[in-house]
Amino acid sequence: MTRKTILALCAVAAFSLPGCKLVMNPPEGEKVVSAGAGGDNVRTEQRITDTFQTQLLPYVRDRALTFPAFRAALATGLDEAGKTHGNRGSGQGAAWNFAVADKGVIVSAKLDTRARVAGLDMDGDGSADLTIQLGPVIRGNALRDIAPFYNFDDFRDQIEFAKLGRALNDRISAMVELPEGDLIGRSMAFTGVVPLKKSDEPIVVTPISVEVTP
Repeated sequence: MTRKTILALCAVAAFSLPGCKLVMNPPEGEKVVSAGAGGDNVRTEQRITDTFQTQLLPYVRDRALTFPAFRAALATGLDEAGKTHGNRGSGQGAAWNFAVADKGVIVSAKLDTRARVAGLDMDGDGSADLTIQLGPVIRGNALRDIAPFYNFDDFRDQIEFAKLGRALNDRISAMVELPEGDLIGRSMAFTGVVPLKKSDEPIVVTPISVEVTP
């Protein structure tokens, strides 16, 4: 009996056994990502690798309004401004998110906390017109919700969606660098995202970049 004949008979015998099935082993070193909660972190990191530098940062920069243009847009009504210039987060009552880029004078700063912030005067009246989040703790999901390519339907559930928001904040926080010394009176240029549920609520910016100059 030839070798080919023996192999053919073995194959027939294998397929004739009740309940038998062939199982393909993944290539050595390749891990199967769980479709459940156990795979959230892997999928989140891959999404950030695929989109953060190549999609998210350019998306915000390209759509950023100056602060006067942003305020003028809001004067037409929040929903109208949002439909024209922003993107709405997922869920009923979600905030509109707007990209804004400009420069102001730092008139207040709270740096003795993990949620550091600076208040910027944008019109020269000496009072803060907006607040910049400086981390390392950054609140909210503005970076996630400004981007239409982060679609809630593509995620396992709300928990995985929230993990992406936190991971994006962490990535940006690690990029924020501040000079030593007092910030008051210095200029800060920024590009970032403003979430608003009402047109008259405080303006808080989650930045993608900040630069402080004397």
